[in-house]
Amino acid sequence: MIIGIDLGTTNSLVSVFRDGQPRLVPNVIGHVLTPSVVSLADDGSMLTGLAARERLATHPQRTVSNFKRWMGSDHEVALGNRHFRAEELSAFILGALKADAEAWLQEPVTEAVITVPAYFNDVQRKATQTAGRLAGLNVERLLNEPTAAGLAYGLQERKDHSTFLVFDLGGGTFDVSVLGYFEGIVEVRASAGDTRLGGEDFVQTLLEQFLHETDISDTDRQMAFANKLFWRSVEQAKRDLSEKDSTEITLRIGDHDITHTIERGKYEEYCVPLLQRLRRPIERALMDARLRPEELDEVVLIGGATRMPMVRQLVTRLFGRLPLRTINPDETVARGAAIQAALKARDAALDEVVLTDVMPYSLGIVSSEEVNGQRYFDRFSPILERNTPVPVSRMKVFATLEDGQKTILLDIRQGESPTASENLQLGTLEVSVPPRKKGEAEVEVRFTYDANGLLEVEAHVPLTEKTVSSLIHRDSQVMDETSIAHALEKMKSLKIHPRDQQENAWLVQRAKRLYEDHLGHVREIIGHELTRFEVALDTQDERVVRDARADFKSFLDNIDRGFVL
Repeated sequence: MIIGIDLGTTNSLVSVFRDGQPRLVPNVIGHVLTPSVVSLADDGSMLTGLAARERLATHPQRTVSNFKRWMGSDHEVALGNRHFRAEELSAFILGALKADAEAWLQEPVTEAVITVPAYFNDVQRKATQTAGRLAGLNVERLLNEPTAAGLAYGLQERKDHSTFLVFDLGGGTFDVSVLGYFEGIVEVRASAGDTRLGGEDFVQTLLEQFLHETDISDTDRQMAFANKLFWRSVEQAKRDLSEKDSTEITLRIGDHDITHTIERGKYEEYCVPLLQRLRRPIERALMDARLRPEELDEVVLIGGATRMPMVRQLVTRLFGRLPLRTINPDETVARGAAIQAALKARDAALDEVVLTDVMPYSLGIVSSEEVNGQRYFDRFSPILERNTPVPVSRMKVFATLEDGQKTILLDIRQGESPTASENLQLGTLEVSVPPRKKGEAEVEVRFTYDANGLLEVEAHVPLTEKTVSSLIHRDSQVMDETSIAHALEKMKSLKIHPRDQQENAWLVQRAKRLYEDHLGHVREIIGHELTRFEVALDTQDERVVRDARADFKSFLDNIDRGFVL
């Protein structure tokens, strides 16, 4: 069984293809959305999902979210006295989703299709595959999120020569892709995006608006930024403004509250720079696809942040039509991943569909250029240009610059700047050449880019008929085999919270969060009910625990709804 996984910045989902359609797999709590949050519990065990999210406010130094934005970097997060890379944190989420799928399917799961932002670079894609490996999954395919959305919306079932534009604004990343369908082929014609733009940036803007309009002191401002509970209220306010014209935000400073009303219109003015950032990738994707907006058959919105009215209005203005959003935007990508998993497994319920993708970035090497007898260095020489259909393999010839030169160092870069040093370095490859006069010793450099967005490099020297290894010398941002082995050992030594106890852990952490939120009589009652629930847990009697859990959940629901006890 191959499962589909949407590994998101804010939430993650797991899906399978069953009975001729994609099915979302519920977690142990019964939700299909699992928060992409990890926390190191007091007993040293790792909590994921809802239980971890409840600890963002109560244990901020031992809890982390939004780590997808660090994927493919060497950034490490300290949880207590332990340090983790984004790949390791993602592996905890993937491991939880794998366990949910195995419990639901009643069979082992070892293979997965994992979705990634179309604009993820080579390093970020390798990091995602590493995360899957750490979670015990063979990553059958990395599928671009907009392509998954096209599958979910049945692009492959439309009339020939249909063209979609997929607008994907998630919690931490923004992608836009132009997809076409003809004669059984779903083709990505162009992709663009911003891996540092998402719903979290709109939350940040709302926070800054509140702090600016309330004019609080620098000290209080720092406390607000550090207050995870306040962040949660700001995030909720952002959601409220999708449904209402105004909302209130309250910040507790010491023993007093600062409450301010946010008007949707004023908030949207603050967000104009973010909306402007959304326009450029759209324009680039259409230009690369050589299409005008009116030539599109559909514009599809996916990602939870597209619920904001200002985003829908922007898309409507740009394309002169209402966008399509008939599938829950949080679930679209996961449904498409299940379809791709079924295609990989050759499910009889699906007609054969060929998926073609494009490279999101240009790939090349550092070179030099001679103009009027003057040599200019730090030039970028693309071998594969962005939005080239993949898989693809192309070759360019380069030559020595000096007499007697014995080696050529290939500095492999990814990006769009003509200045090579401004592009992302993927690695280096050193090639030995026989010493000759400058320009006489040549090397044929071949770049091969596969359907998973991974790059192989080969360098052939015609004078010696030798071909060097295609392995790229990875930089410090990518985990090598030694680092992966060390991470696997580290994860084995950690106690992963048992799946069958996750709902109990969630309720305990939720109660602790509510206890911190309240004072006086309500706080006292929450503490009393929490103790009663922990006593039930200590009995280890399944029936007693089940009954106590139902009562405790109902009690906490009432507290969350603001019922006065």
